[in-house]
Amino acid sequence: MKGAVIWGTVVLVLIGTVFGVAWLAKAPSSGTALTIPEISTADQTRGPKDARVVLVEYSDFQCPACGAFFPRLEDLNKELEGKILFIYRNFPLPQHKNAELAAYAAEAAGRQGKFWEMHSVLFEKQSEWSELADAKETFYKYAESIGLDTGSFKAEMNSGEVKAKISTDREGGRRASVNSTPTFYLNGKKMEGYNSYDDFAKQVRDAVQNNP
Repeated sequence: MKGAVIWGTVVLVLIGTVFGVAWLAKAPSSGTALTIPEISTADQTRGPKDARVVLVEYSDFQCPACGAFFPRLEDLNKELEGKILFIYRNFPLPQHKNAELAAYAAEAAGRQGKFWEMHSVLFEKQSEWSELADAKETFYKYAESIGLDTGSFKAEMNSGEVKAKISTDREGGRRASVNSTPTFYLNGKKMEGYNSYDDFAKQVRDAVQNNP
């Protein structure tokens, strides 16, 4: 029952998200090949680099649907540990006022080797910071809680390198026709046709089974 409630939340919020951001990333005109950017050293990854199954998520830390997906993705990554490479790419949406700042916080943490720790905190505490007028101080506290050098963290949040990373992720998503969050690509192909979390997970598990 709990899983059904979570998935129901995902579906309802995701429907609203799709309609809310469809204008943001219009599909390229016919004749334009849709390609997801190749994996690079700048990507935030979990799992073996030589995995035969690669799952890429384009996501927004303030997006409620992404927040609802987060614990299920954590479970799936644990279940398939060592068998898939999971990549998180930033796609902050303009209607989420703190989403871009949250992306800066995650990437700044990544500069100290703790992207995934900040990634978890941001999703777990999404309701705490999403509507703050100024979320910076809250993000500084999160940085301290996960053992970051807060001075360096503050500097990195404002750095050109971090801002460029967010811009690169978002532009790559637009070129790949991302128009809502979360959007997933499995071995380079956009995941579609799933109406429940179980359907989504089955696609990933099947890919693992078919690519031993």
